[in-house]
Amino acid sequence: MTDAYIYDAARTPRGKGRPDGSLHEVTSLALSARLLNAVKERNGLEGHAVEDVIWGNVTQVKEQGGCLARSAVLASDLDQRIPGLSINRFCASGMEAVNLAANQIKGGAGQAYIAGGVEMMGRVAMGSDGAAIAVDPGLAMRSYFVPQGISADIIATEYGFTREDADKLALESQRRAAQAWEEGRFSKSIVPVLDQNGLTILDRDEYMRPGTTPEDLAKLKPSFKEMGEMMPGFDKVAMLKYPHLTHVDHIHHAGNSSGIVDGAAAVLIGSKEFGEAHGLKPRARIRATAKIGTDPTIMLTGPVPVTEKILKDSGMAIGDIDLFEVNEAFASVVLRFMQAFDVDHAKVNVNGGAIAMGHPLGATGAIIIGTLLDELERQDKQIGLATLCIASGMGAATIIERV
Repeated sequence: MTDAYIYDAARTPRGKGRPDGSLHEVTSLALSARLLNAVKERNGLEGHAVEDVIWGNVTQVKEQGGCLARSAVLASDLDQRIPGLSINRFCASGMEAVNLAANQIKGGAGQAYIAGGVEMMGRVAMGSDGAAIAVDPGLAMRSYFVPQGISADIIATEYGFTREDADKLALESQRRAAQAWEEGRFSKSIVPVLDQNGLTILDRDEYMRPGTTPEDLAKLKPSFKEMGEMMPGFDKVAMLKYPHLTHVDHIHHAGNSSGIVDGAAAVLIGSKEFGEAHGLKPRARIRATAKIGTDPTIMLTGPVPVTEKILKDSGMAIGDIDLFEVNEAFASVVLRFMQAFDVDHAKVNVNGGAIAMGHPLGATGAIIIGTLLDELERQDKQIGLATLCIASGMGAATIIERV
């Protein structure tokens, strides 16, 4: 079977997903095309150089609908003979795009792909596409549906994490992200967003709040307490599913949950022969990929079983992994991962995460793969694992190895 290698990883800065965010006037199409052009230019790709563009985006309506991947190819400088595929695995869409591309290369279906994703959360509101699990009463009742924030609080309750634990992780995410930017750790991957005149709109993640203090976080009200406790209330739904719970500790708030932002990311993946033909040096091999379904109520525990699966499938142990990227959808997700595997926080999200810099849903999976690769190179480490929790109860993971 052919090996699949990462030749390049790029991303835009993340803008606040609000009307006053720097990227608010930039469409999903324009941001996607900007990144595709950057990958083309950075790697000297000419003609029908890649088999396909696989592009993740979660809310596939309005400007993000209608196979945005193909639209982005046509709006970019890529050859029009390159097709496009839009995919949606919720928060892991960008990672699934990378994994799907890698596995097609391994299976002989093409020599190279551009994979990644986009989400303009300030322009296309999260949830505006509807979701059967939330709006169809039959499925919602059968699956004991609760919103993700409630799920995060259920994890905290079930596994004993306090608000102080979550706030401590959030503060560290802010500190690490600020340090990473100060030291230029993202410089290899960042593609500034320009206007039509070539002037810079955004060249730095703007959601960060590096001056946040414990006192600031202590003032924030729990975001999901009211929806959990109001009658009939999602807390009651959770306790029907998990009778051993007598209550739900609502520890999550805006300061220890991921930020709503706009952004895009892309990864160039190819075979060894592709690299040789284009004079490109591979940076890492995609060693293994995995996805899994999990309990849809607690929902966000997927990083644990999918990591167990990918390690088993690849014949590895947790101690073989040098660095981890675990998406900071909510603080309890990362806390549970570190608890389950007894992993030192010094190896997890070394440069901060979505709590500090935001979580552009369709792009985040590709972002953390690129961040992981950059950090492996910076520290001269070999093997990294990236993983995300996923709505409706799923998990995804990717293991990369430097070459």
